[in-house]
Amino acid sequence: MDENTAPPAVSFGFRGRSFLVTGGSRGIGHAVARLLAAEGAGVAICGRDPDRLARVAAELEGDFSARVVTGSVDVLAADELEDFTERAGRALGGLDGLVANVGGKRGGSLLDSTREDWQDTWELNAGHAVRAVRAGLPHLRPGSSVVFVSSISGWKPRFPAQYGAAKASEIYLAGALCQELAPRRIRVNTVSPGSVLLPGKSWDRLRLRDPQSYAEYAGRNPSGRLLNAEEVAHVIAFLLSPASGAVNGAHVPVDGGQPRAGL
Repeated sequence: MDENTAPPAVSFGFRGRSFLVTGGSRGIGHAVARLLAAEGAGVAICGRDPDRLARVAAELEGDFSARVVTGSVDVLAADELEDFTERAGRALGGLDGLVANVGGKRGGSLLDSTREDWQDTWELNAGHAVRAVRAGLPHLRPGSSVVFVSSISGWKPRFPAQYGAAKASEIYLAGALCQELAPRRIRVNTVSPGSVLLPGKSWDRLRLRDPQSYAEYAGRNPSGRLLNAEEVAHVIAFLLSPASGAVNGAHVPVDGGQPRAGL
């Protein structure tokens, strides 16, 4: 299987269920939203680009006749994420799962980053995950599942420290929140992808700009390649499904055995 080959089709039993995916208009979030919609689920997706959201909604509705709720959301802006989560929960008549997929980083090295860079990086990752779950609680049905999308950087540390620290926080949060939310019958788990080849993103740009460096980097992985978004989405879907009912508070690396993050 190369980076562009999707995993074999698997049925997760999502028909008639409803899910919210932050950052669902591109990358891993988009792959998750497509998989859910293909299985007959209603999906709520948010992102910063309203035009892209409209295109993805039209795609999911056209390809799968899915019920789609969208919202243009900047997770660093006060109340935007909470307002969208509340609206999505009401529009879909409740939620069976939530995927906190938004992430990112601000600033560079320790001396080339500000306090605001560190605060924003935490908020983009662990902070937004906490806020999404808190806002989603009134709508998450018993038996629901929450998945945080962390990163290989959260447990195989590398520069920049603020990103890895924020991603490590998501891994810890899943372990702690799964205990707090257990009386509500809500599970919380974390997935940590390795390097993923996404069209137009950093690894794809390197592949086109410097094929030799890209091949050398990909060759360090046991599989000799990078992941694709669909592979990560299938693991997330498993954790959202009833088939993973005994999995709670877990950290699931999806990195193909990648030794470390970055070049």
